[in-house]
Amino acid sequence: MTAFLSSINYNAWIVPALLLLPAIGALGIGAHALLTAKDPAEKRWREVRILAFAFFMVEALLSLGLWWSIDPAASGWQALVDLPWIPQWGVRFTVGLDGIAMVLVLLTTLLMPLAVLGSWTSIRTKPHAYYANLLVLTVGMLGAFVSLDLVLFYVMWEIGLVPMYLIIGIWGGERRLYAAIKFFVYTMIGSLLMLVAILYLGSEASRVGGAPNFSYDFILNNVRLDPTTTLWLFGAFALAFAVKVPMFPFHTWLPDAHVEAPTAGSVILAAIMLKMGTFGFIRFALPLFPEAAMNPAVRTFVIVLAVVGIVYGALVAMVQPDFKKLVAYSSVSHLGFVMLGIFALTTESMQGALVVNVAHGISTGALFLLVGMIYERRHTRMIEDYGGIAKVVPIFATILTIVSLSSIGVPGTNGFIGEFLVLVGSFKTQPVAAVIAATAVIFAAAYLLWALQRIIYNSLSKPENEGIKDLNWREIGLLVPLVAAIIWIGVYPKPLLEKTEPAARRLVTYVEASVGKTPVTASNTAR
Repeated sequence: MTAFLSSINYNAWIVPALLLLPAIGALGIGAHALLTAKDPAEKRWREVRILAFAFFMVEALLSLGLWWSIDPAASGWQALVDLPWIPQWGVRFTVGLDGIAMVLVLLTTLLMPLAVLGSWTSIRTKPHAYYANLLVLTVGMLGAFVSLDLVLFYVMWEIGLVPMYLIIGIWGGERRLYAAIKFFVYTMIGSLLMLVAILYLGSEASRVGGAPNFSYDFILNNVRLDPTTTLWLFGAFALAFAVKVPMFPFHTWLPDAHVEAPTAGSVILAAIMLKMGTFGFIRFALPLFPEAAMNPAVRTFVIVLAVVGIVYGALVAMVQPDFKKLVAYSSVSHLGFVMLGIFALTTESMQGALVVNVAHGISTGALFLLVGMIYERRHTRMIEDYGGIAKVVPIFATILTIVSLSSIGVPGTNGFIGEFLVLVGSFKTQPVAAVIAATAVIFAAAYLLWALQRIIYNSLSKPENEGIKDLNWREIGLLVPLVAAIIWIGVYPKPLLEKTEPAARRLVTYVEASVGKTPVTASNTAR
């Protein structure tokens, strides 16, 4: 496979192609809306969802080659493309991958067609606008993971904001406008502060190079700031990323957004968009400002917030009557593990954070899909409205049990691998935080197992549940890859660990060397 990909010069064109294809898809859907304006609504709806799914499938198939073409052990960026964009401002279209970005790109491209299938029958209002927004959103999410110019990163970061705002605000639930505006305000405030920090870094780069320069590598290796300025700039980046994660206490937009968003919106939020925040810490906040990030007071503050989020998210999830809101609060807890792993700063904890990112995307994405499927049948998310439905929907009950066990972190599932590495690695540098975080595993078992008992394993006491239909072939087909990934990563995590370990080790080495005032070159950065 590697030889074939090399023969077609795959790395030279794949990243721009992955960004261009969904943009073309959005334009194609717009053209379809105009050309079929006089056709029956049912016909247009059936055609546009097939068209969107086709674009996402092509995107997914094209991206699979990254698994073989990207060598995680190689230093420097791979699949690098560097073109002038706004030369008078020193802004370039620079994109590239390392092992960290590659895994998140694949997570995105492989989940998006499943998200489309998950909303196959539920989206009938303005379907062209809906699927076009999903495609534009994909451009922003992928662009954020591959950008190596700070202005380009900011543009991609913001491109992802508007489509999700529209998806929640137009196709969401009863309180969709409140949830959409809250989501937009929270993320926009943090983003604007990050923009100010980016412009400051560009101006400082111009002092060194004689011209504006927003290149990630140039700033990383040439811009040196005083400790106070570094602390302020780190704070601006960290706030934007903390809101997106979301870390406690910046998490309050998340439950509302998840509950009100349509199924695909919830899946994308949990599985991909939250990862933009943790990725931002890994790619930008730590390498660009290592002295500020590892300042004892800052580091302790972030770790305390991470641990509070882990425990708080689990405890609040335990008392939720709404199953979708329970899953939403579980994300606060899981992403706290990622932040603990990042700031514990050991190779094991950093690698664990990367694996939790992937595992959470798969498991929580599957949970939101399952919630959407049962909601389509009963039009309620209240846990008390169910009970004993395993008797009438055994396939649904089986898959929900497997996915819930993976979210808990049962050995043999994907959730165990990442959390175990985070706890083992964190115990080396932050033993108290690791011990407290480990208690949240018990809480996670409590809230999910209790929910399972009340939804599928009690007696079938409500007559309205007796006629619920089990999963159809489409729903089974979109869940099977997620269940397979859950088991594969849990039983044989070696391939994923091999893809993430070199980048995690280089990042930890770089930050430790920078804090220790050891000279560092570009080849030692987190690439």
